[in-house]
Amino acid sequence: MADRHNRDIDRKQAPLPEALPFPTVDSHAHMEIITDTAPESDEVGQILRDAKSVGVDRVVNVGYSAEQSKWCVAAAEFWNTSVLAAVALHPNEAPVVEDLEHDLAIIEKLAQHPRVRAIGETGLDYFRTAPELRERQQDSFRWHIDLAKRTKKALVIHDRDSHDDILSILLEVGAPEKTVFHCFSGDVEMAKICIDRGYVLSFAGTVTFKNAPQLRAAVPLVPIDQLLVETDSPFLAPSPYRGSRNTPAQIATIVRAIAEERGEDVGELAAALSVNAERIFGSFS
Repeated sequence: MADRHNRDIDRKQAPLPEALPFPTVDSHAHMEIITDTAPESDEVGQILRDAKSVGVDRVVNVGYSAEQSKWCVAAAEFWNTSVLAAVALHPNEAPVVEDLEHDLAIIEKLAQHPRVRAIGETGLDYFRTAPELRERQQDSFRWHIDLAKRTKKALVIHDRDSHDDILSILLEVGAPEKTVFHCFSGDVEMAKICIDRGYVLSFAGTVTFKNAPQLRAAVPLVPIDQLLVETDSPFLAPSPYRGSRNTPAQIATIVRAIAEERGEDVGELAAALSVNAERIFGSFS
């Protein structure tokens, strides 16, 4: 994953969008990849200031490895009214770490921290994981599901080219009360299944891409209380800046795109998304 991260750091940052009329939350970001600096650095502070200037005043920073999950917790401690943390081994990370049990023990300890509000991102990714490693990836997913249930925290799911197995495993072991599909990538039929099961669907900048009509078709179907918005920054900058380096400020662009698809007022949608984020992840204060 490191090479991909380095490519995104080197990209030119997307310009700041027009401010939202009501403050809201980026429910999934990777600020340490945007800056490649310490969690208390001014570079991280600038990301948060830029976001706040356009109406995005809170960020959930999400883990993908043991070391980076530590970064998330430190950021949530330092920026204590603006940032919450999620911790996990990413599904691409779990099958290849040198000592899986050691890293999972770190995640379990971090999960006890009061500013860790979710276990994620975990899940399945069949795009980058070879078939012979998928069983190990599935075992890691089951372990993270169990941790989310034991700690009574939200589960944040990464799902790439693995829809059927994700849904099957959740049904097999039982999903946590709060289960979030990060960067939802399914079609209308999958959205209907997730909605029926009470899962939360989080939409990223991909909803603005020309080649994603299935996402735009799914957006209006989601009940307002099962909807979140995210950047997954520095990845997936929304159109018209696709290919740029993404930041939490771009939530303003994504909220406007979702509001258009749903036929809703931008301010009212931003307010509802803020309420949803704090219901799922808890208060930032």
